[in-house]
Amino acid sequence: MEAIILLGAPGSGKGTAAERLKVDCGLAHVSTGDMLREAVKAGTPLGLEADGYMKRGELVPDGLIMRLVESRLDKGAADARYMFDGFPRTTAQASLLEETFQRRNGRVTRVFFLDAPRSVLMQRLTGRRVCRACGAVFHVVNMPPRKAGVCDACGGELYQRSDDSEATIANRLDVYNRQTESLISWYEGKGLLSRVDSSKNASVLVKEIRSILDAGRRA
Repeated sequence: MEAIILLGAPGSGKGTAAERLKVDCGLAHVSTGDMLREAVKAGTPLGLEADGYMKRGELVPDGLIMRLVESRLDKGAADARYMFDGFPRTTAQASLLEETFQRRNGRVTRVFFLDAPRSVLMQRLTGRRVCRACGAVFHVVNMPPRKAGVCDACGGELYQRSDDSEATIANRLDVYNRQTESLISWYEGKGLLSRVDSSKNASVLVKEIRSILDAGRRA
């Protein structure tokens, strides 16, 4: 059992890269955010417990997150290859994840930090527009509608969500940087971290990650 980890600020392209790597490399995609939402929706004991924290506006404790992760790993084969998307977020979570893999005779083989200039992240995140009628998503630069402010699919009005405003995005990036600065150093100290320029086209980014992975297998 082994795993790679994708780290990166909001807008760094983790989701897009993860979707392509999942298919290209046969990796089992693990997103703790998705797992939490699914557990809450399904009303599982872990989901109900997590929902209580979220409804109170509190962070879900590391121990509960790790129980979700362990339940996912328990369902996989002994030789499974995983890809964690945006997790861990702190050195405490990273240490718990390392212990979890050690108990299963597994290991984290590589951590990719998808790095992009703040200006690129801001452009990506603040440019999103959503249709009020059907929920279709556009981007003023990367995927603009045929007519400004109008949904291609249904003709509804496009708007910018409040959490996509420049002030909100700036705060999210500041929080992310504070949270993960020590985590990035932690993985660098273990010789596991590879920095990749995620301001590049998604295809180029994925190709670079795959090249690093292939080199690691040949070493």
